[in-house]
Amino acid sequence: MAIPLLLLFLLFSDSLTKSECLGVGINYGQIANNLPSASRVASLLRSVNITKVKLYDADPIVLSAFANSGVEFVIGLGNEYLQKMTDPIQAQSWIQQHVQPYISQTKITCVTVGNEVLMGNDTQLKSYLLPAMQTVAAALRTLGLTKDIYVTTAHSFNILANSFPPSAGAFRPDLAEYMQGILAFHKQTNSPFLINVYPFFAYKDSNGQVLLDYVLFQPNPGTIDPGTNLHYDNMLYAQIDAVYAAIKALGHTDIQVKVSETGWPSKGDPNEVGATPENARLYNGNLLSRIEQRQGTPAKPLVPVDVFFFALFNENMKPGPVSERNYGLYYPDGSPVYNIGLQGILPRMDYSASAKNVGMLFSGIVSLLIVICDAAKWGLCDGKDCADDTALGSRNF
Repeated sequence: MAIPLLLLFLLFSDSLTKSECLGVGINYGQIANNLPSASRVASLLRSVNITKVKLYDADPIVLSAFANSGVEFVIGLGNEYLQKMTDPIQAQSWIQQHVQPYISQTKITCVTVGNEVLMGNDTQLKSYLLPAMQTVAAALRTLGLTKDIYVTTAHSFNILANSFPPSAGAFRPDLAEYMQGILAFHKQTNSPFLINVYPFFAYKDSNGQVLLDYVLFQPNPGTIDPGTNLHYDNMLYAQIDAVYAAIKALGHTDIQVKVSETGWPSKGDPNEVGATPENARLYNGNLLSRIEQRQGTPAKPLVPVDVFFFALFNENMKPGPVSERNYGLYYPDGSPVYNIGLQGILPRMDYSASAKNVGMLFSGIVSLLIVICDAAKWGLCDGKDCADDTALGSRNF
């Protein structure tokens, strides 16, 4: 049914109208077999003024569905492409096939090369990351697209060896050889450093040592960074500033950090402490309120936090613990997983497709009745027998 998708318009419509262009984005994952069509999702996001979407691929169906929507897209090159993307010819070919056909109507602003590559054990894959980023950027430059599209990669927060206090943030020593080159690339291309940050994981694994209110942006005493005397009232901002400190420790002070993923699961396994609808509601709702206020972190108060929420839908085919399938703001039928108290107006749905289907069905029924009546008219059968024969015959098609 199309009607349940109406509920999709409730969650963000009022507040995201206000927060348009304030650094609010959504991760649109598709590891599921029951999601709404891309065209329906496009209508939803246009209606609630979500203006930034992050994909994990370059799905042509999605990019076409969002044509002329004004939505900005981050598209992704999966880890499986990294080796190929070190070849200039293949990198340019990929852009010509997956970017150029859409950019006249769909706004693509970023290509992420790989996702959390440095967290794996494949040293060969890690060695491909920076060359792939450089080659994709060079291909965009050759095609005259660097003014509109930047290149980056998304990292796991676990690339940090230390994150507390924030001012002592540092990258893992075994990743230093990769981080130096990647940061130099960001400096050269003026592109942001993307990090996937989940305070949920820190809370879950803390054995009660981390206050729930601190990770949920609820009132709490907070913590003081002894190195800077800055006060932190939530973990996410402390984690972002730890990344800034780690970047600074390697000699860079002008690379922006953006949050490519953050969220909170509404359900989890028994050992996934804190994975509840109420906690997910508080985390996402409170963070959204702060983004609307254009808040920066204590160490970067003039730089509004830039976030892509994870994720738009629950994805029923994601592997791993139960939480992995329950980060969505919505169920696939369009009903909200939880209500974060935002008010909106339900826009009028377009029933043209449904009306067309009903019309076709009605036309078919009329044609069938004509056949039955004609058969009865010529004495081939009575009305009831004709209807039965026709129905039986229809099963053969």
